[in-house]
Amino acid sequence: MTRVCLLHTVTSLPAVFAGLLPAEVGAVDAVNMVDETLLRDTIEYGLLPRTRRRVAAYARFAAESGAEAMLVTCSSIGEAAEEADAEAGIPVYRVDAPMAAEAVRTGGRIGILATLAATLRPTGDLLRREAAGPREIRESVCPGAFEALKAGDTTRHDAIVAAEARRLAAEVDVLVLAQASMARVVDALPPGEVNVPVLTSPRSGVRQLRP
Repeated sequence: MTRVCLLHTVTSLPAVFAGLLPAEVGAVDAVNMVDETLLRDTIEYGLLPRTRRRVAAYARFAAESGAEAMLVTCSSIGEAAEEADAEAGIPVYRVDAPMAAEAVRTGGRIGILATLAATLRPTGDLLRREAAGPREIRESVCPGAFEALKAGDTTRHDAIVAAEARRLAAEVDVLVLAQASMARVVDALPPGEVNVPVLTSPRSGVRQLRP
């Protein structure tokens, strides 16, 4: 059986991807590694050199463990995944790369929704690079949503994300969710409130692990 490795920065993500792997990849031996400090450091300080080195070290470990590929499931450290790919000896994928490519194919006006600036910037940079030409990219960090979630107020978090999704969707051709956790909020909106394609990264990202 093919072995693949997934590097996560949030403890809830292994379960999300465990549900996607059978349908999108098939029977694989999935090894999950979780390091929350990678995201914590990036939120506080930006993408540090030590964070880049640690992602590369995880990639080397994955290769030494017999994995044939590694998926970095956190968009905030996507640049580190690309750098690790050049030296790991196995393919190292960033989860949001297919989503960015699809967004560029879908429309000229792209909206990016996030609750963390640490995720918004790398997603925007990836989209601009993928576009390789003029694109109108509008961004929103959903002011107050992350703070509400951190305080345990999921109702307020969801209300902020929903309001920003409705507002931004009215101005663009396609809406990109920089954090997959926002998908449940957008999916719960009444039909017709978001009339543009809404893209998230987990499902398309995991397909990169297909043998």
